[in-house]
Amino acid sequence: MRLPPAILGNAEEVLREILRFTAPADVTLSRYFKDHPRLGGRERGAIAECVYAVLRHKSFFTDFAGTGASMRRLTVLGMAEAIGADSLGGLSEDEMAVLTRIKEIDRSLLPPKKLANLPDWLYDKFVAQYGEEETLALAAVLNTPAPLDLRVNSLKTDRDKVIAELATAPIAAEPTPYSALGLRIWKKPTLQNLPLFKEGAIEVQDEGSQVLAQLLGARRGEMVVDFCAGAGGKTLAIGAIMRSTGRLYAFDVSEKRLTKLKPRLARSGLSNVHPVVIAHERDAKVKRLAGKIDRVLVDAPCSGMGTLRRNPDVKWRQQPQDIVELTEKQASILDGAARLVKFGGRLVYATCSLLDEENTGIVQGFLATHPDFELVPMHKVLAEQRIPLEMGDYLKMLPHKHGTDGFFAAVLERKAAPAKAAADEPDEDAASE
Repeated sequence: MRLPPAILGNAEEVLREILRFTAPADVTLSRYFKDHPRLGGRERGAIAECVYAVLRHKSFFTDFAGTGASMRRLTVLGMAEAIGADSLGGLSEDEMAVLTRIKEIDRSLLPPKKLANLPDWLYDKFVAQYGEEETLALAAVLNTPAPLDLRVNSLKTDRDKVIAELATAPIAAEPTPYSALGLRIWKKPTLQNLPLFKEGAIEVQDEGSQVLAQLLGARRGEMVVDFCAGAGGKTLAIGAIMRSTGRLYAFDVSEKRLTKLKPRLARSGLSNVHPVVIAHERDAKVKRLAGKIDRVLVDAPCSGMGTLRRNPDVKWRQQPQDIVELTEKQASILDGAARLVKFGGRLVYATCSLLDEENTGIVQGFLATHPDFELVPMHKVLAEQRIPLEMGDYLKMLPHKHGTDGFFAAVLERKAAPAKAAADEPDEDAASE
């Protein structure tokens, strides 16, 4: 079935705005669809996939679309890449000729940097870190759409029951290999109207993110902090692991992000989660809990380079200077969060970045200035949590190896207190919110 020719005009209009890179692509798309309510589900899907195809392959399309590649031509190439040239109507002879020429190009013969479809600075960083061969393998997967991962809410149901109920929709879901509560769906169904979703039995969450929540090792009755909670995906996963007992603080500097947690929290059935807006990592609300928390997760703000399958615009919006600024922020946040951890407590630092300076660089810098903390080898933590992954000292999940978004994590523990310090330690009483 062919798309109406007018849809190319809609796609060109929103693509023009997105390629200014003044806002995240998903935010711009969402606003555009809200402003154009007459677009149906099929049309919206085609426009979104066209935009993401252009963002993934922008270098290739720009180089081979001919001199002075217009926004219209980029849109045609993106739509053909996303849904197939046969689905397009109303094309000119010139546009048909460009599609034919692009189709005849053997992309595997392109120079490595062109094949990767990455900005030069990012390609060079990846090659320095991973080598050229692995960079190309990584880039090949980053330039494909991601599947949809779900987390089953163990407070309400189990994975087998969810698989069976989704099958009646009909939606085919398969168990993820590393998270015991994860499901993977290769198509992009609408979940919001499903009873499973409305009742809080499932949440959308990448398998790698589910693994991060598990690494914290939270137990029933403990005091736990999700330091950069955002919209709360990992908060909800941790709360379920704690079986809705103890006290779980969801800290974030953005009230808007925490507001998005509230409907998810209501569906989840959790009663132990306490969202708290903080001004910064040294907020008085943080200081009141210093030395009292059993486990702290720091899923730090980062470049997001591990999420390029879902957010391909990130590679074009970020610049080298942004990484420098982020590493300064990451080090400060980790230092602030570490003050919460009690003697013998656990601190997990994580990002969805693929860059060493945001990952091992931050952890090694932290350990050099915090002798009261020590690194717990990741292979030990994975065995403890019965997660079937082979890692060394750190968690490094890679899209082309593990099928997840790119994730990094390090587990740190605060050394046990000297005998006198332990005797002097104050009682644990909950902080006022």
